[in-house]
Amino acid sequence: MKIDWKKAIGLTAAVSMLVPLAACGSGSNGSSGSSGTEAITLSVWAPQEDQAKDSNWLGKVEENFAKAHPEYKITWKNDVVSEGDASKNVATDPASAADVYMFASDQLGTLIERGGIGQLGTDAEKQVKEQNGDLEINSVTGTDGKLYGVPYTDNTWFMYYNKSKITADEAKDFDAMLAKAKVTFPMSNSWYINGFFDGLTLFGKSGNDEKAGMVFPKDGADITSYLVDVVANPNFSNDDGASGLAAIKDGSADVLFSGTWSAKDVKEALGDNYAATQLPTFTVNGQKKQMKSFAATKAVAYNPNAKNTKAAAQFAAYLGSTESQKLHYEMRSIPPTDKSLADLTKDDIAAQAQADTMANTAILQSGLAGMNDWWTPAETFGKALVNKEITKDNAASKYQDWVTQAKGTIAE
Repeated sequence: MKIDWKKAIGLTAAVSMLVPLAACGSGSNGSSGSSGTEAITLSVWAPQEDQAKDSNWLGKVEENFAKAHPEYKITWKNDVVSEGDASKNVATDPASAADVYMFASDQLGTLIERGGIGQLGTDAEKQVKEQNGDLEINSVTGTDGKLYGVPYTDNTWFMYYNKSKITADEAKDFDAMLAKAKVTFPMSNSWYINGFFDGLTLFGKSGNDEKAGMVFPKDGADITSYLVDVVANPNFSNDDGASGLAAIKDGSADVLFSGTWSAKDVKEALGDNYAATQLPTFTVNGQKKQMKSFAATKAVAYNPNAKNTKAAAQFAAYLGSTESQKLHYEMRSIPPTDKSLADLTKDDIAAQAQADTMANTAILQSGLAGMNDWWTPAETFGKALVNKEITKDNAASKYQDWVTQAKGTIAE
């Protein structure tokens, strides 16, 4: 449900309601003048692309926030730190980190552990729950069940395809596509290999149960044997991170698994034949299974070590507000998580495929430290498949080796 700031209380007062005083504290790094205006400084970390001269989304949002809060006279201190680098920078010295920063949700556990991320107040929490689906909400939920970030875009992968070679119905079935078209997939990439292991769970339903651990599907050995056949199929090629897109561009592949970051290139390559959709099903031993991607979000947080936690928390919530997400898409084509903005991206094929994938064919990439046990063993397993070191004869033992190395268990 959309939060209609203008209708509710007027733009100039909008964000003041997002963080209750109990959650914010009364810290201040400024002083009040005779007019009652408080002079404050807010430090902000954001990606370079959000601060570029020709698409300065951050600057525009800061301008809008200042207009909405005449009680502050704000000095902005912006630095370039990508969402992917946020946690390591915060972890180095939380007290010296930015007051507000953008982060990838798989870093949540580290940020909480280091005391560098603030719990959302009641109204900001309400905002997040109204804007987002369960997966997005869970992505910013700590082990204590509390929310620690405001999601503003999803981060997952889905499927692009050439609709002159593959029909919409065929695009729903991986095996049907592989039988007639050239399919490229990052089998050796640990962020993609999980896609075939339907039934995999990561630290419980919400991704924040440390004791639940990683549970691999019971029929994983059969899936592994199926993948031996997939890799051997002459219509299949492994995408090494660049070869897949190159194959789409030169016409030697008809299917690509990637995210919104590839949309522009794929659209240019396929032209009128450009299509994208949520992930397909596949069949193992007569049983239909759903391919599922890892999914996370990019979100905004405030630093509880900020000198003015109230203003920092207010601005973090504003960066993830409906209006700011709308502006983000208009200025930088960043698809919003806010469900009320669905019409904004209705004609954006990649954005729609991403939204459908998040809703229907994805599992949460947990932000807990235990996820670190996934990456290397998964990559090793995927490379062994591609290199044909895994065979029908050793599929079961190789699968068990992977589970053991990842410190996981197999479902009963």
